[in-house]
Amino acid sequence: MNNGSIQKILLLAANPIGSRYLRLGEEMREIEEGLKRSRNRERYSIVTAQAVRYRDIHRAILEHEPQIIHFSGHGAGEEGLVFEDETGAAKLVDAEALAGLFQLFSKQVECVVLNACYSQVQAEAIAQHIPCVIGMKKAIGDRAAIEFAVGFYDALGANKSYEFAYKLGCNAIRTAGILEQDIPTFLQAAQIEPMSAKAQPLQRALPSISTTPITSQRVFISYRSQQPDAGLAQEFYNQLVTAGHEVFMAGASISWGQNWVERIDEELKRCDYFLLLLSEQSASSDMVAGEVRTARELQAKLGKPVILPVRINLPFDDPLNYELRSFLQTIQQRQWQSDADTPVILSEILSLLSTGSAPKPLAEEITPTAIVGKQDRPPLPVAELELPGGTIQLASQFYVQREPWESRSLEQMEKNAGLIRIKAPRQMGKTSLLARICHRATEQGYRTATLDFLETDETIFEDLTVFLKRFCALISRKLGISPRKVSEFWDEELFGPKENCNDYFEQCILVDLTVPLFLGLDELDRLFPYNAVAKEFLALLRSWNEKAKVNETWAKLRMAIAHSTESYVVMDTNSSPFNVGLAVELPEFNQEQVLDLVARHGLSWEEEETRQLMEMVGGHPYLVRLALYHIAQGDLTLTQLLATASTDAGIYGEHLRRHLWNLQQNPELAAAFQKVVATDKPVCLPTMSAFKLNGMGLVSLQGNEVIVRHESLYRPYFQSRLRIRE
Repeated sequence: MNNGSIQKILLLAANPIGSRYLRLGEEMREIEEGLKRSRNRERYSIVTAQAVRYRDIHRAILEHEPQIIHFSGHGAGEEGLVFEDETGAAKLVDAEALAGLFQLFSKQVECVVLNACYSQVQAEAIAQHIPCVIGMKKAIGDRAAIEFAVGFYDALGANKSYEFAYKLGCNAIRTAGILEQDIPTFLQAAQIEPMSAKAQPLQRALPSISTTPITSQRVFISYRSQQPDAGLAQEFYNQLVTAGHEVFMAGASISWGQNWVERIDEELKRCDYFLLLLSEQSASSDMVAGEVRTARELQAKLGKPVILPVRINLPFDDPLNYELRSFLQTIQQRQWQSDADTPVILSEILSLLSTGSAPKPLAEEITPTAIVGKQDRPPLPVAELELPGGTIQLASQFYVQREPWESRSLEQMEKNAGLIRIKAPRQMGKTSLLARICHRATEQGYRTATLDFLETDETIFEDLTVFLKRFCALISRKLGISPRKVSEFWDEELFGPKENCNDYFEQCILVDLTVPLFLGLDELDRLFPYNAVAKEFLALLRSWNEKAKVNETWAKLRMAIAHSTESYVVMDTNSSPFNVGLAVELPEFNQEQVLDLVARHGLSWEEEETRQLMEMVGGHPYLVRLALYHIAQGDLTLTQLLATASTDAGIYGEHLRRHLWNLQQNPELAAAFQKVVATDKPVCLPTMSAFKLNGMGLVSLQGNEVIVRHESLYRPYFQSRLRIRE
């Protein structure tokens, strides 16, 4: 280590567009603050450079002449370290190129720290010319990388040697309770060994864990990028790979330039086990729900993957959304609350994998949970922040009424033969409005029964008799009638399923009621792909509404149905309920409503800030609330949000990838949308393509033409992601 008066440290960071988000800013800040606190702080001069392009490396070294170079970011093993190109996309620089570069500066640079996954290959190449080099043997978690950097530079600030600083950095990882202290490796020019001699499997002492599986299993780890999820996912990844299993974790397994959606779908089809890390954030994620849905469908068809849910700081009594609950209600779940739980859960997982077995299933939860819980919760004295996603609680201060639709819905519910049809793309507030209509019905003294079709197994939709019997049984249970009465009443020899359902409703449910019955049906679009059953059930609902206009018994029935236009299936309007009753097509928020939400989040914005946000996401309820939540939490500024909004790394990444996933399942629709985003002029599309894209919320209709919706969000993202083969 140079004992001169000044040691220059060059901190380089790169986190290209589309790569897994890393807390590189926090790492740099911790390094700088640690050295500023040290008693030898006058001996160090720090220069930082973020979003580093490959050609910026030699320019920064020439300009600042550092003795220590620290790189934070991604590594891809033998393929190289990941820097950025001119567009911000990933650019790989391999070990040979890096070795040649540092050979030119070998008389100046004393130490190089590669704080990136799988960077040992590059470290060994650089160590042929630089006295001290630190790399990572395999993938290292975000938390561990930061802890190592803090320990390393704290030691340098105390005037310790590079080797001592390396050892303190490793110890800092272990002291933080992270089992990744063996991943950093320290290399000296005179002690370079062949890589094959050093790259031995990492063995760690974990209770009751066998590292020699009977058979190698393919494991898909589903997780979110925030902590502790990402760090825990990395730990599971490391341990499972060490045990000889083939593990897929998007951040570590997808190579640069690969099609993200296709690779996820491919890996779900290949995997034997689906390890689901379920936190508050992932439980409200559309992408997680989509992965779980696909895993369940594959399990039904192929017998795999085995689903292993682990709740991350998410108590068992904290209810999941309807879709996840319907998928996971028969599957055993484990709970993680601290690092002390990690070895126990790992032991159980590895035990299952070693024998290729699955946990014993639980009994099915027959009674669905009501749409709205905590109805008696008093209004909050202040607007405490609520994570956006799912049904908004009745007492929430963040619920925005959209008039005149809300008042009209409540008025329609109180009329004889009242039928309300709520439709909109996903995340527009359909379920929250339905919950409020049901709550008003309860206040009016009505009997109420609400069903969410996300809670129904897909096999139920395949047979009309099975579907209608279950429908009657669930409504009966909610009204305090024994479900067994359905089987006793049903006569399949003399009557068809619709006739049986119709007569059961009239004679066993409605006839004895002295007050109206409100029937709420949510996520009705789940039924649409099952054309035969959907057609008959919707025709039945329409006939009930017609009877309610002229029949005293049926006049007691009031209905509200909600469905997503993203899944819209064009049906015969003469046999469906979609041409009767009050049609409520929920609009986006207007500027006044967004300004009101801004104030509820405690933000002192002027109209200009609101205009900037609405230029990006319009008045889309979920996208607006997600932005305000993160800004109010201090996670990022409006400027930072807008800069990354249309990328996978931004807060809308999952929303964008869900749309991309859906488009790629329908190449004709993807090709149509590609035409729309390729020009800023209105485009004339085939009628059905325009109708479906509008239902998805991706375009706006202008006469017989369409334009892209949320111009600044959707156009740049889908221009770069849609690649249609000619």
